[in-house]
Order: sequence, then structure tokens, then C-alpha cells
Amino acid sequence: MTNKKTAVYPGTFDPITLGHLDIIKRSAILFDKLIIGIAENSQKSPLFSANDRVDMIKYELDKLYTKNIVVKSFNGLLVEFVKKESAHIIIRGLRAVADFEYEFQMSFVNKTLENKIETVFLPATENVHFISSTFVKEVTKLGGNTKKLVSQNVQKLLIEKFKNV
Repeated sequence: MTNKKTAVYPGTFDPITLGHLDIIKRSAILFDKLIIGIAENSQKSPLFSANDRVDMIKYELDKLYTKNIVVKSFNGLLVEFVKKESAHIIIRGLRAVADFEYEFQMSFVNKTLENKIETVFLPATENVHFISSTFVKEVTKLGGNTKKLVSQNVQKLLIEKFKNV
């Protein structure tokens, strides 16, 4: 049996923001292996397909020069994905008090479903705590500049996507 600590950072990442990248960078330092779990069956009706989101995140991670991060999409219950990946830790980023209440409840649901899984909360850093994928999409849709919210590549992909919508 290995003592390696594997964590899963789940989300829709539609699109990945600088806030997400902040949590990823900090989590990659804390754990031996970090799996970015992209939820395919989101109730949020994603703008980008799961494959597009995987590619988008892999592109961003290439710039981090870290080998302990993998990106995978999943369907179904998060705890089942975490177990399948032999992980025992779920990473959740917190932006505000409203996030905490929802995430706190979700952590107890996950713990009830699988008591060997722990949730670790990482507060977003000061310069990215206000960023949400929803705001990024809305700003882009309305022609605003998102260069302080997402990478240049993601900004380009968003602009292209809204040209075709």
C-alpha cells in the first residue's frame, strides 16, 4: 500500500478561470497527485463540451510544468469517481461565505455517502476570490474584457464561442 496522497478537484470548469488555476497550483503543492475531475453531466448546461474543457485545462496546465496533475472527465456521483481514482480527498475552493454554506453541506453529503473521503477547503486568494465562470461568460457575451479573469487562451476561446452562439 502506498502513502501517496491523491486529491480530486472537481468542477465544471466552464471555462477554467484564474481562480480555478489558483486552487490547482496550491493543491498541486499539497498533494502527491491531483486529479482535476470535470463533471460531464452538470445541471449547469455547460457552454463548452467536456472534451473541450479537458483540452482547455490541459493547455493551461502545460504552462505550470508540474507532472503530478491529471485531468479526467466523469459522470455520476463525485464520491464514486473519487473512489475509482483511489483518492480520499476532495478539494473545494471557497470564494465567499455563500460558497461555504453550500460546500459545507455538500461535504457532509459526500461524507455520508463515503465516510473515508474527506473534503479540504481552500479559500481563494485575494486577487481572484471574486471570479466565477458564470461572470466570465456574461462579461464575454456582453463584449467586456476578461483578461484579468481568465488566461489569454481561454479569453480567445470564449470570444470565438460567443461568435457562434
